[in-house]
Formats: sequence, structure tokens, C-alpha cells
Amino acid sequence: MAQDAGTDAASIFGEPKVDCHCHVLDPAIHPYGADTPYRPEGQEIGTPAQMRQVFETYGVQRALLVQPNSGYGYDNSCLLAAIAASGGRWRGVATAPRDASVEDLGRLKAAGIVGVAINATFHGVDHYRDWAPLADRLAELDLFLQVQAEGEQWLALMPLVRGTRARLLIDHCGRPDAAAGLGAPAFRALLDLGREGRAIAKLSGYAKFAREPHPCPDAWPFVRALVEAFGPRNCVWGSDWPFLRAPTRVDYGPLLTLFARLFPDPALRRTMMWDNPIRLFGFAAAD
Repeated sequence: MAQDAGTDAASIFGEPKVDCHCHVLDPAIHPYGADTPYRPEGQEIGTPAQMRQVFETYGVQRALLVQPNSGYGYDNSCLLAAIAASGGRWRGVATAPRDASVEDLGRLKAAGIVGVAINATFHGVDHYRDWAPLADRLAELDLFLQVQAEGEQWLALMPLVRGTRARLLIDHCGRPDAAAGLGAPAFRALLDLGREGRAIAKLSGYAKFAREPHPCPDAWPFVRALVEAFGPRNCVWGSDWPFLRAPTRVDYGPLLTLFARLFPDPALRRTMMWDNPIRLFGFAAAD
């Protein structure tokens, strides 16, 4: 990985960017569900207005919003309202129950949704053992199945992931076990999936698996391995703003600066931060 020398990291602020993993939480307008097991509050809350301010500050032109399990569960109303008000600049990954029909998913797609997320780190692996039919319905509509899992959970989820025809988004670098290293069987299985060319890796969420605080140097070898295995055309960048359940302080600007230091070639950054998400998620390249 590149170090600071010769890198004008601040220049990334002016480069075209799509944030491919961020959340909106606005409980004052869209209250959390009464039965939600976790209710984000304080600095974890990120309203659409606050998100627009962050994006304006750092030159982020487009965003892929991800429905948070925390607070909202399957209630996508906050997400869909933010997308509808964005003038086409924001699209989304929703949540949906296992029995969501093609018609249900089609309505989400028409509202700017490009995929549905499953999260074994939140619900556990057993929750998704019978979700293959939903994944097949996503494939019918050319929607992504976004998968968040960590460590050895990937081994249990591989039958679902490999068995579906749906396009795949691998969330937060696969949240590998940093202590187990690059040779862990689960991470090797993820790299093998990337080499097959049918999955997209989100280079995001370093704080979710690193053992060291920002700039999370123990996460860098995993990021490099993912880019090598998936290929730059199958990688995108995301911030994870507003950093729900972050174990240590995380800020948007330092995350961008870190990415510039890890990938000092502006052309490579443009591929992963702009060209790929424009191509993959159907954004307009110009306003």
C-alpha cells in the first residue's frame, strides 16, 4: 500500500465520487419501529439534510443508500423518501422479507432500489437458510443481493451466495477476521468468488473488522487482496456514514484521505469511485 510521500490526498475531495454505502436515519420524521432491537441516537442519526451537507463539503455527487436494520427493519419509508427527493442523485439497497413477491420487488426497483440486503451479522446465518427463492426473484428483476457477513459466517452462506443467479454485492470488505489473516478459509472463499467475476466488493467498513483504530492499518492487506481478486472494475468505495455502532471515532474526510493514500493513482480511484457505480447502479453521469 502507498504511503503519504508524494500523495496529495486532499485532491480526492475534488474528484468525482459516488458513496456506495451510507445510511439515512431521521426518526423525527420517520419514527423507528416499536419492536426494533437497536435505536440509533445522537451522532448515529444522519438525516437527508445532514447527508447533503457532508456530500457538498467533500464533493460527493451520487450515493447508494443502504437501508439500516437498526431502527427501521423492513420499513423502507425513510430510505425511499430520501431517494425520491434526491433528483436521481441517490439510489438505494432496501431490506425485504423472505416472502417479498416479484411485484413487491418491482415496486422497489421503480422507486430507485437496485438491490436487497441481507445481514447475517445482525440476524445470524440461520435466519437466511431458506432465502434462495427471494434471491432468485431478485435475479428475475436484475437486482443485486447485497450480503453482509463476517468471518466464518461466509462458509455457511456460500451455498446461498453461489446458488443464486442474482448479481452480488459483498458488503464491508466481507468483514474478515483480521486476527485469522489472509489465509483464513472464509476469506479465501470470498476471494475465489471475486475471481469468478460475478460479485462486486464494497471497500468500506474498515472499522467493523480492523483491530486497530483509524487509519486501520491491519485492514489494508485485506483491501489490497480484494482489489487484486475482484479486479478494480468490480470494486466500489463506501463510507458507512453516519457510522452506526462504530467502536471508535470515524470521520468522513479522513476516510477519503485514507483511500487516496491507499490508491494514489487518480485513474484507479476514478474507476472505483465513479465509473463503476455509474455503470453498475444506473446513475446518470451528468446532472
